[in-house]
Amino acid sequence: MGDHEVPYGVRETATQVVAELATNAATHGRVAGRSFRLGLLSQPDVLRIEVTDTRSESLPRLQPACPEGDSGRGLLLVEALADRWGVEFGPVPRKTVWAELDLQRT
Repeated sequence: MGDHEVPYGVRETATQVVAELATNAATHGRVAGRSFRLGLLSQPDVLRIEVTDTRSESLPRLQPACPEGDSGRGLLLVEALADRWGVEFGPVPRKTVWAELDLQRT
């Protein structure tokens, strides 16, 4: 991201969002013999992060994290850090979890 015109604070946030989405794909979207794909799309006003895996039946969902647990906070962090996030399906068997960060932060 250093070569793109992404403000420093947004870069740090994007790094955390990438880590959370990639961890979720590796943990919950993994299929033997297949990997996931990371995409970063920089537009003048938004940075879009996409992580695509091959388990479209395994839907990401927000759920309360157990206070004593070591995991289960990834999407809660994405929800808190991203300006928008969601899921797109297809082509079968793929799904893409995406998050967008506005580049003009106030």
